[in-house]
Amino acid sequence: VSIDFTGSNGNPRQPTSLHYMDPQRPNQYVQAIMSVGDILMEYDTDKLVPVFGFGASIARKTEHFFHVNGKADPYVHGVQGILDTYGGFLPTCILSGPTNFAPTIIAATKGAREAERERVYTILLILTDGEITDMDATVDAIVDADDAPLSIVIVGVGNGCDFMNMVELDGDDVQLRSSRGKISRRDLVQFVPYRDFVKEPHAKLAAAVLEEVPDQFELYARLKNIPDPRTQACLLYTSPSPRDS
Repeated sequence: VSIDFTGSNGNPRQPTSLHYMDPQRPNQYVQAIMSVGDILMEYDTDKLVPVFGFGASIARKTEHFFHVNGKADPYVHGVQGILDTYGGFLPTCILSGPTNFAPTIIAATKGAREAERERVYTILLILTDGEITDMDATVDAIVDADDAPLSIVIVGVGNGCDFMNMVELDGDDVQLRSSRGKISRRDLVQFVPYRDFVKEPHAKLAAAVLEEVPDQFELYARLKNIPDPRTQACLLYTSPSPRDS
């Protein structure tokens, strides 16, 4: 899972921030982690999940891809581990920017290709307020990943963005074309605006999150000539953790 720590979210110490930790009411990032994380965790056999972030200033430098726990091993256990890591980072977090998706997608793609030999299909969950700034590089990264065992679920939080870039990345209406002219051979992105499901039954959110994943996996299997795919899914597998190397 990768979490947006860019400045457009607002100062985490202010009640108006999307990252504000109100003890009476979880913010939308927490709500999305609990709701979507629970859904996807059903397909993760070991429940070990790496937690990444992008857009924060660390040691006076904006990082577009980093381990939220600050350790060499980014893996935590289950949804509660994600929440604890996220909550532990916020008090010292300095939001920055811009919002770049490409480094996260490139890293996830690399890990998905490495995990392919173990018959693992990767689902990358990105939580963001939607103000993406590296659109061309992100499209390139997605198109380059069209034959990787990877699906990307983007959950948009907050009400301050129209999420048009996310809709474009979803690729339902028009196939993505890279800056080099390559057309994606399959759609591997599903975008879900969390605000549309805040008051809806949990089952409706689950259906939206998982709606396109089966077809995305089937198209991947066809591209790789897998006649009878029996691949396990996980919430996110990037590069192998130190315990596996």
